[in-house]
Amino acid sequence: MSQPTSGALYSDDDFVIMTTAEKEKYKCLLPSLAFGEEDDGKNYSGPSPYELLEPLFKRSSCSYRIESYWTYEVCHGKHIRQYHEEKETGQKMSVQEYYLGKMIQRSNSAETVEEMEDDKAARKKEVSTKNIEGQLTPYYSMEMGNGTPCSLKQNEPRSTSILYVCHPEAKHEILSVAEVTTCEYEVVVLTPLLCAHPKYRFKSSPVNAIFCQALAGSPLRPQRLVQLDKEQEEQLKPPFGTASRGDEAAPVGEEAFTSTHKPIMVGGQAQVAVGTTHISRLTDDQLIKDFLSGSYCLQGGVGWWKYEFCYGKHVHQYHDDKEQGKNIVVVGNWNAEEHIDWAKKNVARSFQLRDDGVQKVKSVSHFYGHGDECDLTGKPRQVIVKLKCKESESPHAVTVYMMEPQTCQYILGVESPVICRILDTADEHGLLSVSG
Repeated sequence: MSQPTSGALYSDDDFVIMTTAEKEKYKCLLPSLAFGEEDDGKNYSGPSPYELLEPLFKRSSCSYRIESYWTYEVCHGKHIRQYHEEKETGQKMSVQEYYLGKMIQRSNSAETVEEMEDDKAARKKEVSTKNIEGQLTPYYSMEMGNGTPCSLKQNEPRSTSILYVCHPEAKHEILSVAEVTTCEYEVVVLTPLLCAHPKYRFKSSPVNAIFCQALAGSPLRPQRLVQLDKEQEEQLKPPFGTASRGDEAAPVGEEAFTSTHKPIMVGGQAQVAVGTTHISRLTDDQLIKDFLSGSYCLQGGVGWWKYEFCYGKHVHQYHDDKEQGKNIVVVGNWNAEEHIDWAKKNVARSFQLRDDGVQKVKSVSHFYGHGDECDLTGKPRQVIVKLKCKESESPHAVTVYMMEPQTCQYILGVESPVICRILDTADEHGLLSVSG
């Protein structure tokens, strides 16, 4: 048989002998793993990664990523900012913002010397890689420090690593933002600029064929393989003829299915098209009762810290560590009397006017005090929980975010479908109940 021509290199010396259950023997040539790695950048003498990215820094370009609550702003070569803008009716726009990192300003001469040294070092060392969406991807990292002080780390400034990754069709988008440890972040940016450097190009793993030759006394193709091919052909054949009267499926009434499980007639037989299963009214009522009793807690958050809110019980901030276990910080505990005192002096229930002129409850706010003592103030932590409706197909969908306007005084935003049906039950103190 002729040598394979799949694009990979094969050698007569690189093979294995395979024996089937029927004692059939085949010599299988293996593709060379070294093939296709010639252009690995060893002889590259073009611009350094920093020089390739320099146009991005010089034109003061910024990239944005909008998430459910926060917006992330990466102004390349300058700073990274996390912010949220909110405007209540009749009030000025309020902005909550944190700088996650800023570039250190240096004199031009010092900057040039340092960049040259960095580039020389970068040329010598191996390119760093990271598993991004299941692929080992090379990246060029830039560090930013001097961010907004972090109260959870003795007011140390926040810092961020920006990982620039080659993507030929990208427009400098922010792929992801993650808090890898408290107040230390990692931002992945896709850019076509790095693709000019061979070491930073995305390397896809080639799939090469294994070429097998039958040895003396063995059929060209194994018997089991021939049998398998026949079975697959039979399965793919369309059914001919109609079923006898006795074999017909019993008619299926539509009332047996929900609106997302309507039967579809295929070849005279009813088949169920599976779609999104909506939660039933009964289950919904039970979920709301469990939520209001504090037995069904809402959890969420991204990054290092996650948050747990149990209505009428507590607010916890926690981090799960495989080795050290669960680290829990009690942000606040519920006390009805303290909340009512707080509600008399603050807005516990806010409204919005719908297009049809009906006034609806937009959100409610609850006070939770007596949390763990704050190292920086010596006082117990406290939190205002702001509950909003979040429309979603899934009743368990939840958005949870935390802000810290003052040291160890927090605002926890909680948005969930569970809240939608009970917001309008809020009394003057913002307390909720099961709707009738």
